[in-house]
Amino acid sequence: MKNAKAVAIIIDSPGGAPVQSHLIYKRIRALAEEKEKHVIVFVEDVCASGGYMIACAGDEIICDPASIVGSIGVVSAGFGFVEAIHKLGIERRVYTSGESKVILDPFQPEKAEDVKRLKAIQEEVHDLFIDLVRARRGSVLADDPEIFSGAFWSGKTAVSLGLADRLGDMRHVLREKYGEEVRLKIISSERGLFGLRSGKGATGLGASLAEGAGEGFWATLEERSLRQRFGG
Repeated sequence: MKNAKAVAIIIDSPGGAPVQSHLIYKRIRALAEEKEKHVIVFVEDVCASGGYMIACAGDEIICDPASIVGSIGVVSAGFGFVEAIHKLGIERRVYTSGESKVILDPFQPEKAEDVKRLKAIQEEVHDLFIDLVRARRGSVLADDPEIFSGAFWSGKTAVSLGLADRLGDMRHVLREKYGEEVRLKIISSERGLFGLRSGKGATGLGASLAEGAGEGFWATLEERSLRQRFGG
């Protein structure tokens, strides 16, 4: 809406891929500057890791006292199945044209040099995240090294640390800012058959059902795993 005084964004996310989070962050900032709109982010249950990176695109971050906020860090997790395949009598066969092509393969013994390489990449991504938060929140951030440790806090503590600006909810804050007659235009992605969100790769009913069901299943598992880290 061209005449809207502000854009309000609700975030309830435990995070995800750093690249996708960064792309969303950059798109929000680009549109805010192009359209000259004030962006207010409202945090619901969780705003952590990549979710918090996106929240930093807001000119204001507002959360509930019980929201979970923070987790400014980078994580990579997996499993090792070396002993399992040995016990099952399974032989792992991998053929590559590069000696580093299968580093951190879960079916091969872990190597110290592979872990070192992964951690170096994680440090680079973490530095990017830290720089972004400091650029957007630097003037109000508390002088506390724990902020960038990957720890997370309640919304109340997040405000005291400068990770959020104030406590509140969308209805009351927007009425307070723009008057009792404020009107909200809800914008969300369209949903198709059986409530599946429309998206790429849907070339027919069978394809969209199969793709939607598969993506939904794995996305649900991943989000549930991430939320469990924050008690969700």
